[in-house]
Amino acid sequence: MGRELRDFLKELISIILIAFVLAMLLRAFVIEGRIIPTGSMLPTIQLQDRVMVNKFIYRFKEPQRGDIVVLEPPESLHSDQDYIKRVIGLPGETVEMKNGRVLINGRPLSEPYLAEELDYEYGPVVIPEGSLMVLGDNRNHSFDSHMWNVWLTTDRLKGKAFMTYWPIKHIKLLDRGVSFE
Repeated sequence: MGRELRDFLKELISIILIAFVLAMLLRAFVIEGRIIPTGSMLPTIQLQDRVMVNKFIYRFKEPQRGDIVVLEPPESLHSDQDYIKRVIGLPGETVEMKNGRVLINGRPLSEPYLAEELDYEYGPVVIPEGSLMVLGDNRNHSFDSHMWNVWLTTDRLKGKAFMTYWPIKHIKLLDRGVSFE
């Protein structure tokens, strides 16, 4: 084997190793792809869609209403699977669900991403400091904060889903989409 070929192979192997290490670091700390295993976020995210999750964002900023988050469910739920839900209520807010709507501090939310109105009532409750209320977009068929009987603390957030990347026909950025009426 000639010297040029050996040098080329060494360089190729070092490039592959560096790329592999960088990919593992990015996946562990910055960005990760996730497959959606349930229909709790329909119609926004379809069953088996793949989303990109920014795992770094909540080290620098607080979650915002409308963020779609990947989370480790509260310990008392005894689940080893991560959930994906939308942030609806923030610390210190009063949340109530009645007449098919979500009310935050008495003001109704406009949620154009929902396929149907709520068919249940909940609250009013005040969200404790360091906690969030998260709901699936498929509200009437989502196991979320209104059913847990325990608060989701912000330390259980794993990241913010910001884009659907697969299948190709579903590629889109995931907007907050929520506002007050």
